Amino acid sequence: MSLSIESIVRRWGRWAAPATVLGLLGCASAPPAVPDAQPPASVAAVVAWQAPLPPAAVAPPSQASDLAAWWRVFGDEGLSQIIERALQAHTSVRAAQAALVQARAQRDLTAAATLPGLRAAASAQRGATAQTTSSSFRAGLDASWEVDVFGARGHALEASEADARASAAQLGQTRVTLAAEVALTYLEWRAQQHRLQVARDNLAAQEAALQLTEWRAQAGLASQLDRDQARAAVAQTRSSVAPLEAAVAQSRQALAVLAGLPPQADLALPPEGAVPVAADTLAVAIPADTLRQRPDVQAAEARLQAAVARVGQARAAGWPSLSVGGSLDWRSPRLSDLFDPASLSRALLASISASVFDGGANQAQVRAQQAAAEQARIALEAAWLQALQEVESALLSLHASRQRLTHLQQAAEAAASAEALARHRYASGLIDYRALLDAQRTRLSAESERVTALAAWSTDHVRLYKALGGGWRLDTLTTDLEAIAHDPR
Repeated sequence: MSLSIESIVRRWGRWAAPATVLGLLGCASAPPAVPDAQPPASVAAVVAWQAPLPPAAVAPPSQASDLAAWWRVFGDEGLSQIIERALQAHTSVRAAQAALVQARAQRDLTAAATLPGLRAAASAQRGATAQTTSSSFRAGLDASWEVDVFGARGHALEASEADARASAAQLGQTRVTLAAEVALTYLEWRAQQHRLQVARDNLAAQEAALQLTEWRAQAGLASQLDRDQARAAVAQTRSSVAPLEAAVAQSRQALAVLAGLPPQADLALPPEGAVPVAADTLAVAIPADTLRQRPDVQAAEARLQAAVARVGQARAAGWPSLSVGGSLDWRSPRLSDLFDPASLSRALLASISASVFDGGANQAQVRAQQAAAEQARIALEAAWLQALQEVESALLSLHASRQRLTHLQQAAEAAASAEALARHRYASGLIDYRALLDAQRTRLSAESERVTALAAWSTDHVRLYKALGGGWRLDTLTTDLEAIAHDPR
């Protein structure tokens, strides 16, 4: 149904149109009920972590900035360099940045639909017959605007703005995940290097012991059994070197790909180095701050806001729509007279349209959007619970790995001392080769476990920082996106 305001004015007078619009405004639906975006009581009641905190754990006022570049607490320039390169060049980050640019462009497109439109046109025509020649010139301006009486377009804009916020948070989540993945790969690379060096050192010690055994056997002081055992130990240790070398190369290639480079690329990193260890001071937020910091929680909140806005949009779509428009039209047979007042004609139009019968489609759409909003609310609750669980789990792992590392460091020191003593006693002929071999194997096993525990302690720090939402800040994302908007690559 479409009614011309001009006909309404003719019938009911100059106040009929305003009265009609005001009447429609009075019928506007109330804003949609917003699902509660606050944590449930069971989540809000969590005011402290149950797992034991590290001895030097603190929650400084600058925690957000500390978390944004948490990898610097390891004091390893190579680690910082490779993470910061990956955050700029990795394909997942670039794809998430493009998705955010798209979401913000969609928001701008939706915002543009709420504004009036203005179009200009011009034409010239010349015709001739056998007797006469005629010309016609025209210029015009047409304006149109769909008045957002019931808020359909406003709700659509709210939804698109929330979608853009969710996309920004998703970019943050990509950064958080990538930074942790790069750090874990780097730690494994350094740990593999250390294991390789331990194997090489052990091989050198066993080769020296084999040489000594050969001399002792020639002097009749060692048996053939001692000689065979020494040879077997050297061959066995030598066989472990090649797989460790391959593991080191594979980890380095994985780092190159994470940095957005081919596997064979030169990373310009120190070829060897110790396993990085985090500083004693650890910024651990209280649970409420963690829920605010994590980008996946912020993304879930934004998706809930978008879903609620779409409920309002669906409700508003069931009400009448009001459009207004106007035009200015100049026509003249001579171009010089085109903009004379006598050449101008004006028109002002308005129309109201409404769905008389849709078979319940609008109500079904409202119910569908309400269900989507409820799903978004449940997803947000799940994000809260997952955030708390991940931090608790990371704290427990960190506590356990610290205790294990302490004991294994003591074991490695004792095993190294025992091996040195056994080597001296074997050279003096006080023990047989089996005792020396046992001491060497014990030292190798203890040192390997110590390196594994050290790497595990560092990786547990990384997982904790990831669980705390470290590796992103919304203001840095905004700065990055401004650069991308000018150079989208």
